[in-house]
Amino acid sequence: MESFGSFVTESTDITTPDDPFSGPLKSVAPWNYTFLACLMFIVTSLSLTENFTVMLVTFRFKHLRKPLNYIIVNLSVADFLVSLTGGTISFLTNARGYFFLGVWACVLEGFAVTFFGIVALWSLAILAFERYFVICRPLKNVRMGGKHAAMGLVFVWTFSFIWTIPPVLGWNSYTVSKIGTTCEPNWYSTDYYDHTYIITFFITCFILPLGVIIISYGKLMQKLRKVSNTHGRLGNARKPDREVARMVIVMIVAFMVGWTPYAAFSITVTACPTIHIDPRLGSIPAFFSKTAAVYNPIIYVFMNKQFRKCLIQMFKGNVTNLDSTNLNQTSDKGAITATAESNLEEMSTIAARVPMCNMEKREDDEEESEQSGNEGPKQLSLSDSRVCPL
Repeated sequence: MESFGSFVTESTDITTPDDPFSGPLKSVAPWNYTFLACLMFIVTSLSLTENFTVMLVTFRFKHLRKPLNYIIVNLSVADFLVSLTGGTISFLTNARGYFFLGVWACVLEGFAVTFFGIVALWSLAILAFERYFVICRPLKNVRMGGKHAAMGLVFVWTFSFIWTIPPVLGWNSYTVSKIGTTCEPNWYSTDYYDHTYIITFFITCFILPLGVIIISYGKLMQKLRKVSNTHGRLGNARKPDREVARMVIVMIVAFMVGWTPYAAFSITVTACPTIHIDPRLGSIPAFFSKTAAVYNPIIYVFMNKQFRKCLIQMFKGNVTNLDSTNLNQTSDKGAITATAESNLEEMSTIAARVPMCNMEKREDDEEESEQSGNEGPKQLSLSDSRVCPL
């Protein structure tokens, strides 16, 4: 208990810290900054490489540029920019041991990291909602299209900007963290006016997206159970709901692991402004949240079989052949065959595991084939025969 008490104590008088723009904190040993610099170098390098690869592969392969993939690419762009701005600056400042770039760079980093971070966070929420929208189809006659995907992107960037620009304009502020090498919203202010921003920011940029993710994936799982029961009555013993459940749990846990410590830290400091937290302990949530830019591409993109095929073909320099092969395979198959094979091929992601995207089309096709007599199964068009990407 004594060791924990040395990190977090209650203090009534707040001492003036060292100036982080002029030199390192005297209370923090130099090796701590060296460790953080090495950590940020690894995290930033991995994040930039992974997210740039996602953008490059999506650019090279046309059949990946679908409305349902827009938000995936947007997530990679946001994570890439978080690492490019916050990761790079954090590496440089920790290598020097203090924020030597000055006040303007502090405000720039604080705004950029918060803005792009919230864009990435809300992208995860919109991604969950889009999967719910496509699979559960709450509006029966409305299908996911480019216009809907574009509206989701506009909402994400606009909403994130609305709640990250106020500290630049005077509602709260961007300031140096306790460790002295990163910048963030001023969680430490004792002013009531600043507290209103922190509480509003916490609700709109953590509680709301988390609620969207949980509700969307919860509705998706309910729909999947109904589909699995239907397949069971039709003699199909394959029930992918357990695999999808594991994937949903991974996505929600990844979200919680990346952002809950940072949200909990900000609320704790806001609610108890007199609490003294050791700078090393206080830096953990902020640095930990930056690791989300590394595992987001792994969970949401690299686990997708279709993307992995494109990635392998790109490194082999065989882009054209893959596109033509996919086109021929999809256009030459009937509705039921193409649907079944596409469902099996895309078992690595939620939208592909859940056959509702194509199941409803299959039912429509069966009705049309019954009405047409002996004309045989109706052939799906190229766009309809494809499984929901990613």
